[in-house]
Amino acid sequence: MMRVGQGYDVHKLTEGRSLIIGGVKIDYEKGLEGHSDADVLVHAIMDALLGAAALGDIGKLFPDNDDQYLGADSIQLLQEVGNVLKEAGYTVGNIDSTIIAQAPKMRPYIDQMRERIAKALEIDSSMVSVKATTEEGMGFTGRKEGIAASAICLIETL
Repeated sequence: MMRVGQGYDVHKLTEGRSLIIGGVKIDYEKGLEGHSDADVLVHAIMDALLGAAALGDIGKLFPDNDDQYLGADSIQLLQEVGNVLKEAGYTVGNIDSTIIAQAPKMRPYIDQMRERIAKALEIDSSMVSVKATTEEGMGFTGRKEGIAASAICLIETL
């Protein structure tokens, strides 16, 4: 049996934090605000995977009021999600995701993001698509106030 899930996440850009997207540190003057490392792309992917399996969302698995997740590495959380899926009898078919950011440019980092995500889920990087787009200066991402990401995935029973 195949199941589809979708995820979306958004975080505000702020001073004094590193910008981590797709498990990759990106050279930029601001980072994303959040309880964990605020990796907006990985958060959207985790929600898509958990949603496809009807296992809730990342807030259920990793509550933002639990200090054990303060500053957490989202790639490690993604590995945990992969384990939860396996225990529930699922394997990841593929992931398609989009980063929505006016700046910085994501193209130089996308292949590394794909590799980090695939490794965390123990799948081939050919099963992970990461794209990036701007909103042509419109909205909060266009004004460089934050970054958003969306993801869709296919999972299959083992």
